[in-house]
Amino acid sequence: MVRRRISTGLALISASLLLIFPACVPERETTPAPRNIIFMIGDGMSNSIVSAARIKKGGVTGFLNMDRMPVVGLVRTSSASHLITDSAASGTAMSSGFKTYNGAIGVNAEGKNVLSILEAAMSRGMAGGLVATSPITHATPASFGSHVAKRSEGNRIAEGLLANKIDVLLGGGYGFFIPKPEEGSYRNDERDLIREAREAGYAVCLTREEMASAPAGMILGLFARSSMTTEPPEPSLAEMAAEALRRLEVRKEGFFLMVEGSQIDYAAHDTDLEKTLNQTLKFDEAVATALAFAEKDGRTLVIVTADHETGGLVITGGEMDGSKINVVWAWDNHNGATVPLYAFGPGAGEFAGFKENTDIPKIFARLLGIADFPKIVE
Repeated sequence: MVRRRISTGLALISASLLLIFPACVPERETTPAPRNIIFMIGDGMSNSIVSAARIKKGGVTGFLNMDRMPVVGLVRTSSASHLITDSAASGTAMSSGFKTYNGAIGVNAEGKNVLSILEAAMSRGMAGGLVATSPITHATPASFGSHVAKRSEGNRIAEGLLANKIDVLLGGGYGFFIPKPEEGSYRNDERDLIREAREAGYAVCLTREEMASAPAGMILGLFARSSMTTEPPEPSLAEMAAEALRRLEVRKEGFFLMVEGSQIDYAAHDTDLEKTLNQTLKFDEAVATALAFAEKDGRTLVIVTADHETGGLVITGGEMDGSKINVVWAWDNHNGATVPLYAFGPGAGEFAGFKENTDIPKIFARLLGIADFPKIVE
């Protein structure tokens, strides 16, 4: 009886204090909803690669553009079939919310088509874009806009990207779009996807100058037969990202844009430190472009992460000013380490801490108010 009286008395005192000091009542936190999402993927980019790029750029006290992003997390990358994922399975996980087998593009572990967050966003009137320095048919961009059992099916992937009417497609890979008789074609049929793209309303460009002068609306930019060189006269990744943003921002319903720094992975497979860091810094320049847009817009969420780690880079020494960095590579392929994640803008706090790669598109869907996601589709 005494305990009950004491508890009742404390409850009354607490209620009285809340009436006297209403500021003591905690307000319910709400997550702001972004209008636009820019999802940036550094293929093969590890914490160690980011650290080395940071040192190369500004010495031991240097910073990258992605370091300006206030929310940081870690992402686990394993696939449904392997501890060590490939880019196809990881790309599908980050686009659809489903784990799948290595090599799969836009299908789950049972081979059924799964809706990508880009497709879900476009189905509600948002604009969509894919930008990469690999062929636009490569594993990561393909996972957001097509559905095939094997990542090697580049011809079908190209067809799927166009069939989805994705507003902006910029990267390499024109060999997958031109008919078999033409020099440089990868196709095994007579389909001319360049002609089909123009008939569908795309402005088709093959050079930086053509991209800059292309009319408003949908654009298909293919700047190399396969992967881009990432050197002039080609447009840089930052320039392609800026062009994509210029075209997508006019959609009043908002947009979803995926930008991949594809060739960090290429260079890490070659265990080439200089190229790996140069590609990481080029990717970071594109991050700066995205952040400048987001800071000005105020309604754009920017996420930076990687699909997996490549190479197992270890920094073993070097100079404080970054003029020399000594490293050891564990090997020349992917590994199972967690990868970094950086977030900026409305909803960024949702990405703090440890995440499964499948969590990323699910959070995107929740922030955009897309209820039926993840989803298996016909």
